[in-house]
Amino acid sequence: MGSYSLLAVIAIGLASNLDNAGVGIAYGVRKIRIPWYSNLAIAFISFLATLMSGLFGSWISSWIHPWIGQLLGTVVIVGVGIWVLMQPFTEKKPLPPQNDAQMLTRLLRNPEEADVDSSKSLNLGESFLLGIALAMNALAGGFNAGITQLNVWLTSLSVGFFSFILLALCAGFGEKYAAEKFGNQATIISGLLLILIGIHQMF
Repeated sequence: MGSYSLLAVIAIGLASNLDNAGVGIAYGVRKIRIPWYSNLAIAFISFLATLMSGLFGSWISSWIHPWIGQLLGTVVIVGVGIWVLMQPFTEKKPLPPQNDAQMLTRLLRNPEEADVDSSKSLNLGESFLLGIALAMNALAGGFNAGITQLNVWLTSLSVGFFSFILLALCAGFGEKYAAEKFGNQATIISGLLLILIGIHQMF
């Protein structure tokens, strides 16, 4: 694997998981504990989402011209990057979720809602719901890796690794100001990274 490919794998792993940093800080501020096994479950969901979308992208890449694969990968990852960028500026009012997609998006803005039983600790069942919400970015990263013929397994491991590390490191960090501000900044940085990865792959 070349140095660019390795950097792309690491960049996708980071970009797919910057939301984890904001969520970890929010949990730490609210003193909601994330046990290691719940964090591992979240990381595994991100790994699995990346792997599945990556294998799908890899399968598609075997049927189309490499240039078209690059273009499709760019469109998907840039599109998700733009969607991520828009999240802090849309749906400011706490409206009740009307469908599964809105519910997952709301969880990213208000991650404490995943603690359904208000136990101040995230159990395995609750971590499953949060893991699905956090894995949404990983789907685009995995598809991009597969269709641009990056190493899908290595990309999936990178996403799972950074998911676990960022959530664990940030869970005990920060105060309320930092949580509110960094949460939005992490989302913006994540969106920008996804867009830059997509654009860079076209040149």
